[in-house]
Amino acid sequence: MTFHILTIFPNIFDSFLKGGLLKKAQEKGILKIKIWNLRDFAKDKRKTVDDRPFGGGPGMILKVEPIYYGVKEIKSRTKNPSKILTVLLSPRGEKFSQKMAHEFLKYEDIILICGRYEGVDERVVKYIAQKEISIGDYILSGGEVPAMVIIEVVSRLLPNFLGNESSLEEKRDFFSYPVYTRPRIFEPEPKLRWKVPELLLSGDHQKIKEWRKKHSKKILF
Repeated sequence: MTFHILTIFPNIFDSFLKGGLLKKAQEKGILKIKIWNLRDFAKDKRKTVDDRPFGGGPGMILKVEPIYYGVKEIKSRTKNPSKILTVLLSPRGEKFSQKMAHEFLKYEDIILICGRYEGVDERVVKYIAQKEISIGDYILSGGEVPAMVIIEVVSRLLPNFLGNESSLEEKRDFFSYPVYTRPRIFEPEPKLRWKVPELLLSGDHQKIKEWRKKHSKKILF
């Protein structure tokens, strides 16, 4: 799978893509992540990617032209046009979910258009993007953070991405429970003594299983 990120701030992704499991997955060829600078597709000398909204209003709007030419260029470099998904990241889009992440697995290339400023020309929604997606009921400055979230969630579902496949929440009965590790007792200050529940140290796997079930919270996918 290849993620294509179309953005006016390509450097935002530097540290995100060069560490942890994403770095290892790219080195192993499990996935590819390509960053495309939207300004490279602007046709004027100033590389203009935004303009004032028709009808008046605050702020600037991302123009349709550079997005169109950017997506066209990306698609021209893919091998299977029927396996491409083009997504506009927008606060008014459909809520991203784990179920949607699984649906993304059927595509070979995913183009993530990062919105910015006061919005994106509506013609991008109507004629270019197949989906308009939001990651939550709040406002961000742009689509770069949502792009990172989507890449993180979808990548974890790819075969061999995780060292231990049982780490997937879907394989833990859709529940999350409290976890502890060493030290058994942590005393950060003289009057503080934070202990691991004794039951977890008992070795009684049945009782531990019951304890985890009692203290678990269901993860909604």
